[in-house]
Formats: sequence, C-alpha cells, structure tokens
Amino acid sequence: MINVKENEQLNVLNHSCAHLMAQAVKRLYPKAMFWVGPVINEGFYYDIDLSEDVLREEDFPKIEAEMKKISKDGKRISREELTKAQALEMFADDPYKIDLISQLDGDDVIISAYRQGEFVDLCRGPHVETVKQLKFFKLLKVSGAYWKGDASNKMLQRVYGICFENQADLDAHLFMLEEAKKRDHKKLGRELDLFMMSEYGPGFPFWLPKGMLLRKTLENFWYEVHTKEGYDFVQTPIMLNQQLWEVSGHWFNYRENMYTSEIDDKMFAIKPMNCPGGMLVYKNGLHSYKDLPWRVGELGLVHRHEASGALNGLFRVRNFTQDDAHIFMTEEQIESEVVRLIQFIDRVYSMFNLSYTIELSTRPEEKYIGSIEVWDKSEAALEKACAAAGKKCKINPGDGAFYGPKLDFHIQDSLGRVWQCGTIQLDMNLPERFDLTYVDRDGEKKRPVMLHRVIFGSVERFIGILIEHFAGAFPLWLAPVQVKILPVNAEFHLEYCENLKTRLMEEGIRVEIDDRNEKLGYRLREAQMHKIPVQWVVGDGEIANNEVNVRRYGKNESRTVKVDEAFAELALEIKNRSL
Repeated sequence: MINVKENEQLNVLNHSCAHLMAQAVKRLYPKAMFWVGPVINEGFYYDIDLSEDVLREEDFPKIEAEMKKISKDGKRISREELTKAQALEMFADDPYKIDLISQLDGDDVIISAYRQGEFVDLCRGPHVETVKQLKFFKLLKVSGAYWKGDASNKMLQRVYGICFENQADLDAHLFMLEEAKKRDHKKLGRELDLFMMSEYGPGFPFWLPKGMLLRKTLENFWYEVHTKEGYDFVQTPIMLNQQLWEVSGHWFNYRENMYTSEIDDKMFAIKPMNCPGGMLVYKNGLHSYKDLPWRVGELGLVHRHEASGALNGLFRVRNFTQDDAHIFMTEEQIESEVVRLIQFIDRVYSMFNLSYTIELSTRPEEKYIGSIEVWDKSEAALEKACAAAGKKCKINPGDGAFYGPKLDFHIQDSLGRVWQCGTIQLDMNLPERFDLTYVDRDGEKKRPVMLHRVIFGSVERFIGILIEHFAGAFPLWLAPVQVKILPVNAEFHLEYCENLKTRLMEEGIRVEIDDRNEKLGYRLREAQMHKIPVQWVVGDGEIANNEVNVRRYGKNESRTVKVDEAFAELALEIKNRSL
C-alpha cells in the first residue's frame, strides 16, 4: 500500500483535500472549529470541534457531496502571509487558532494561511493551485482525539480521508482497505480462537489453546534457527531494582513507561527491556577475546506502559515477548558480525515470504547517552556493514535508541503494507556503563562492543502481522491444527479415523477429528472457515483400500491417495516449512 507522506504529489494532494473537507464541514456545521489537519502515511485527518454535534460515518456521503460541489466550483487556493497581530485578529473568534498563533516565537514572525473561497486556515502549505484538482477522494473513518493529545483536554472528532490523482488509484486503494478489514488480526483472532483480550487486563493478551500452539511453533522455530547460528540461551528476571535501571540509563530516560513496585523498602521495576539483565549475565564470568563474538539469545517477557488509546490487538500491547539477543564482540568484529546478522534476518523473513527494506536511525537530538564521537563512529560502522552485506539503507535521522544507532528492518506483507519489526542496535555505551571487559591477546583488559537485536520484534506483534499476512490461512508447518479428519459416518468410519489420528500425533502432527452428527458438506465448510490446511475424508472406499481422500484449504478438488503416501507428503511439507 502506498505511503502518502513519502509521495510528494500525494502529500500535497491530501493536505489540500484536508482543507477541502474542512470547508465542506464548516458549510454543513457552521459552528465547527478546527485544530490541525496533517498528512499521514494513510492519507489525512482533521481534528474538529463540532460543539454539540456528533459526526458518524453515515454522515460522510453528505460531506463528500459538499466536497464535490466545492471542487466543481473550481476556486483557486491562495497563500496569504500575516503578521502575528494580523493572524490574531483574523482568527479572534477561534480559540484553537489563537492557541497555535500564541505558541509562535516573536511578534515579527510571518504566519502563512491558505484561502479557498470563504474558507481560510493557518497552514505552512504547499497546496494544489485549485480545488478543481481534488476530485478522487474518500472519507474513511471518524474517531475521538483529545486536543493536543492530552486526556485532560476536550475530546475532538478526528475525521480521516484519502485523495488520489485518479479514480483507478482510489478504487485500488479502497479494495486494499477492504482486504485489510477481512484480514484484521483482531477479527481473525476471535474467529480462529487464537487469543482474547479482557477488560480485567487492558493491553495484556490471553493466549487460547490454538493460539498457544501457533506461538510455540513459532518459538520452536526461533530456537532451532538460532541454535544453528551458534547462539546460547538465557532467561533473566522479570523484575530488578532501581539501581540497575539507573546504571543502564532507563530510569532517567524511560521511567514514565515502566511499572514499579516496592520490595523490602527498595524500589524495583518490571523490565521494559532485557538489556540490563543481559549485561549482568555477561559480567557473571571472565571473558577472553577467544570467546568473542558471544551471541546470547533470550525470549524475554517485558512490560511497558502504553496509553490506553494506543492499544491495538497484538500490535500495541503492554506486555510482550521480545525475541532478543545480545552479541558481545571486539570493535574489529563489528562489520563481519552485522553482515552475518543481516544475512540471518534475510533467511528468517524469507521463510514467511516477507520482503523488507532497511533504515539507519541516527542519534536523537535529545535524551541520548554517550559522546557524539562514539555515536558518529557507531553510525559509520553500521552503514559500512550494510553496504558490505549488499543491502541499501535509508537514513532516518534522529530516530536512534537513546543508547545507540540502529538498523531498522521494515517488512512488507502480502497486501504491500509496511511493518517495522527487526532491528540491529550497535551499542558502545552500555558496555562502558556496566564496565564490561574481556582479556585481549596481549593480556590487557578491553571494552567489548555489543549489538542488541530482534528479528520478530515481539512474538505477539509478529503473530499479529502473520495472521494478516496469511489472512489466517497459515502454511501447514505453522498452522495450529494441521489436519482435520472427517469420517463420512462416525458409526462405521470412526475407528479407522482414530487410528489415523494416533499415528499423526505420534509423528508430531497436530490433528483433530470432526465426528459430529452433521452432514459432511457442513463439516467440510466449517473446516474451510477455520482455515485448516489439510482435510482427510474417510468413507467405505478409503477404509477398503487403506486410503484417505485429501482436500486442501481454498481448493475445490480432492484426490484419494494411499495412507503412507499422505503421511509422507505431510512430513515433507512440514520438514521443508513450505509456504
């Protein structure tokens, strides 16, 4: 799916369309006042104070009709430059604009506004020349949004929309949105009995039996591929005392997102990250240059306080499992280790048919630890390693972690949507803060460099992405239930089916029998609805010939094969983790 914000033409078009929508709303709701209307990746929105009126999606057609009417009039969009005093006078009856203007420094500042017909609003621009260019748009949804994002302020109504240059692009985008709705992981999570949420724990997901099977399969895969890559595995405590978080810098830079508790008159924090525990693991023993690089993996459960309004299924939760690893190495090993890690991440994503791009996120302007010299050195090392791996990276200035720069991996799913998942963070600061050392070949103590890295990002969020990527129809190796066995008549065929189930379970294949007193067609349709990859139907003929009738999810045709052949096909497909 297209990123409107990064497309210069669409950026201008959507910003102009936000003003078009605001003008239409003002005509229909004369008391309406407007806060801001920025362009976002998915189009645009405007925050609106409608006084006593409440907008609903059923109101969108009349707003869109008014927008088309304004567009047809073809008024030019003109830029006006105002002094602060002129702007205050122009918007004297609008407290939201007065607030914006008052925040600008200096009385001699020049403020720009854009006018189209009777509508004018503060704006930096740019805009299209005339509203006539705004023809192919759609209002998408409305939600609540606190003024300035502060829950103590008034709740405004945020109306979202999108605009394109032609009808074909708009239709294609709307089709994608409908496909995304069908794939919504929250909807499919309920329908497939994977996970649930409860009002007793907002942001804390509950895994149901089938979801747990999916999760454990993914985690077992993670352990398997990391073992082959030479990782050791640890588990660190979920709660550690304040002093440790002060040493790591989290207490001063991340305190507002941490859950705390008092134990034995001392303050403790539930870990929001696994890193400090990893530092203590390293410090537990003496290390030689011969030990490095040391790759240490941990599926670590972390907790972070997220605003309730930001919570979103498995995508934004308050507790999640990071597929973490910390790699300790010498400075000379940075490039080769990052190259190796990029290649490893590439192999993992290919298992799920996920393509990706890489961004290099550099030093934040504020709230960072360590010297600028160390940051510059770290950023250059990551950029060089990325090039050595044969990958391009886009610079994302100021978005590094507070302790170091990072390479962020943005994966693309089957609908073309982009998700930030994997990351490689180079850290020369925490080894210093925790006084980590190794003995070099000359017998002197040296400071190691370390990498923080995740591939899934978090197990929870990655599963949410996979649910939508595969539309709930997981490949055989990953599916919670891999085979559904359906006896045509349970009275005559159930014993044969039970024997098949026992053999499948002995070979580690996840299987269920549906022997309910329902018509076969009904049970087959239900297996398809639950997106079971393989269905085996058993009747008189199959029993007589030691066969099963094999059907695959999403396909109408079936075929009858010998039982041994059916088992061999399953085993090979699962072993190869075929898609």
